[in-house]
Amino acid sequence: MPFNILAQDGPARVGVLETPRGPVETPVFMPVATQASVKSLDSDDMRRLGSRAILANSYHLYLRPGTETVKAAGGLHRFMDYDGFILTDSGGFQVLSLCDLREIDDEGVTFRSHLDGSRHRLTPESVIGVQAALGSDGWTTLDECPPYPTDEAHARLALERTMAWIDRSVPAVAAAREAGAKCLFFPILQGGFFAGLRRLAAEHMNAIPADGVSIGGFMVGESKEQTWSMLAQTTAALRPDRARYLMGVGTPLDLWDAVARGIDMMDCVYPTRVARSGQVMASGGKYNVTNARFRRDFTALDPGCTCFVCARCTRAYLGHLLRAKELSAYRLLSYHNLHYMNHVIALIRAAVKAGRFEQARMEFRARYGIAPLAAGPVDS
Repeated sequence: MPFNILAQDGPARVGVLETPRGPVETPVFMPVATQASVKSLDSDDMRRLGSRAILANSYHLYLRPGTETVKAAGGLHRFMDYDGFILTDSGGFQVLSLCDLREIDDEGVTFRSHLDGSRHRLTPESVIGVQAALGSDGWTTLDECPPYPTDEAHARLALERTMAWIDRSVPAVAAAREAGAKCLFFPILQGGFFAGLRRLAAEHMNAIPADGVSIGGFMVGESKEQTWSMLAQTTAALRPDRARYLMGVGTPLDLWDAVARGIDMMDCVYPTRVARSGQVMASGGKYNVTNARFRRDFTALDPGCTCFVCARCTRAYLGHLLRAKELSAYRLLSYHNLHYMNHVIALIRAAVKAGRFEQARMEFRARYGIAPLAAGPVDS
């Protein structure tokens, strides 16, 4: 198996995922490069950050610039000048969120582009084909993410369709590998907020040939208590020898709480999205640098932070750049926030290796002024 567990403290684990682009230590936070770019940052920034894994989106790249363009460039790595592990989201969530612009059936999804209204058809097989053409390293599957809230009958129908699509994706992945593709297969697990459906999905996932599992359907409007309760029940039903990727979750606090439920990989646009409005992640909690009290604050964003932004720029200066709408502010604050996320991941890994994960998690949450949530299910 490409995933090896090196240390474990309760459900929390440290491991190594062997990828076509080299080993990736877990837990890992993956910056989001939806359209082959982490917003406002470039590949040199990714290298300086030490980010060896990122997430791109095959739906967006399929529509623009188009898979043939990326393929002609020599693949996604050459197109965006990034040599690390690229996991591609299938785009199922984006397609299904189009609502009035799509039609879904057991064979796949027909949708109209949000860019120009052109009509497109995606099937489980074509989604694998798109990722093969892009040349990404980790492939996910077409899935149906039920809306929240939804009833159990609808969630069951969506899950059955998703599982059938996974079954159809397996031979497509095998064929691509026979043709020379080097990839890790991370099919997407759904099931809504129904423990029985999540267990059913996990049992199905455990039986198929895969390298890891992508856990979808969270952070869609539910409470945090619901998120962590259902996630704990989901991971408990999964085989332990595969990497577990929690899709679309990634505030600093979420990193700790996800790892507490046995998660190994996470992604989220949150650090860069909030940076563009001035929100700073720091060891004492988050704050907005455009606040009036920082206008003459000539200290670093986070004293003790080792990133180049904190070494060179002050709160007063960065707040000024944002108020003046200078584009450099987006890069500098985004870089700092991603550096901080990597710092949190390093703290998590060290805590697991030292056998004091729960104590460290509580200490971290206390610094943010938030009481720790229980690691296990909130309800049965």
